[in-house]
Amino acid sequence: MRTFIAIDLDEKLKTILRNYILDLASTRTKVRWVKPEGMHLTLKFLGEINQTQADQVIKELQNITEHYTPFPLDLVGTGTFPPKSRHPKVIWIGLPRDPQLVTLAQEIENKMTKLGFPAEKREFAPHLTLGRVKNQAGINNLLVKLNEKQNYHFGGMIVKKITFFKSILKPTGAEYIPLQEFEFPCFT
Repeated sequence: MRTFIAIDLDEKLKTILRNYILDLASTRTKVRWVKPEGMHLTLKFLGEINQTQADQVIKELQNITEHYTPFPLDLVGTGTFPPKSRHPKVIWIGLPRDPQLVTLAQEIENKMTKLGFPAEKREFAPHLTLGRVKNQAGINNLLVKLNEKQNYHFGGMIVKKITFFKSILKPTGAEYIPLQEFEFPCFT
């Protein structure tokens, strides 16, 4: 099964993102937009794994999450990959590099690497992919709209858990099925 570890967004943020994607889509630029109901912040992509590996991942995630408390997650600004390109390939919304978020991602990366999963080649850059550009026609209109929200605060949520997801690839797009959620203990 194809799997990954992520922070699932709450419904309020998914609604905000759905509305923003509709606004961006009004530019009629050829972009394959992400379905807002499946939006998440990927912490680690694992790829194809078997049940034994899944059990190992679950055990590690249980150990990791018992040391975390809920923390804020804000969606701020827009951008593209490559950055500031006139020919972008990916459209995204940014997330500040919150120390607890970065530490969580690094700890997951380290534990998963010890289990034999490939190490990430790039540094963790928290973002939510909104869409992938299929054709550059009309891209200037899209870039204007993105620049309008370059530093905009879209909203936030409190992260209380991480989720181990299974991903099923379908012709209509990927379907994400939660395999297990790992709540952070609430220390008061």
